[in-house]
Amino acid sequence: MSQSLHNRLFVAHKPIFVSSNSFLHRLKRKYGVKKGGFSGTLDPFACGTLIVAFGQYSRLFQFLQKTPKTYRATIWLGTTSDSYDLENIQSIENTLALDVDKIKNTIKNFIGSIEYIPPKYSAKRINGIRAYELARSGEEFELNKSVMEVSDIKFISYSHPFITFEASVSEGSYIRSLAQLICEKLGTNGTLSYLQRLNEGKFVFEDEKALNPIEALDLPIIGYSGTKEWIYDGKKLGIEYFDTKEDGMYLMVFDDFFSIIQIQNEKVDYILNKVLL
Repeated sequence: MSQSLHNRLFVAHKPIFVSSNSFLHRLKRKYGVKKGGFSGTLDPFACGTLIVAFGQYSRLFQFLQKTPKTYRATIWLGTTSDSYDLENIQSIENTLALDVDKIKNTIKNFIGSIEYIPPKYSAKRINGIRAYELARSGEEFELNKSVMEVSDIKFISYSHPFITFEASVSEGSYIRSLAQLICEKLGTNGTLSYLQRLNEGKFVFEDEKALNPIEALDLPIIGYSGTKEWIYDGKKLGIEYFDTKEDGMYLMVFDDFFSIIQIQNEKVDYILNKVLL
């Protein structure tokens, strides 16, 4: 097996009604690797973009620019659900059709900082326990309000009782909660019948094409006048060998590997050393 297969960064498309962890196990079997991870868990109900990495590249997630995240969502009017999606539906009722201009105007006003309460069926932690675990066990609890940044939102379509919209949001946002706020403004109830993540920052699904980690990393490349062997062996580095002395994290690129270093107060430390290309 080639090294490039052991170390691989790519974007997958998670199908609906499969957990992100189960999907990762499928991908590891498919590519014949043991070590892997993903960034930005998608609920089983949701589908779409999932950034996946194998081998050493699974340590790179924190250095990727993954926001804003864009989602396409469909609200099913007249439906109520404990989890704000199809998984825990309580009731389905017929509702009167809404004025499409009212829907458009309501949706476009959800730009900026939006205060919301996360769904109880979420990965938020309450005293160290996932909220969805407490919800499934029937325990009563309350979640604190959170804030999501909505950088863009647009109306896509309305075919009663279904409203479809797209939203670009900050890390950790809950589109299920955003949909609930839209329903409240419209004076009705509803739940999500569809949720797809279209992108995470610049990362979009392209048939699981292997990505160049140097291009994917959101770090500046630093010039280095010392020897490659010092980096390869993880030896202590002096600030005098670098073309900048400014504090920050930097990428050092060689022909067969790269490293990530941090400069702080003219002291150089390794963050990741000798990640093979």
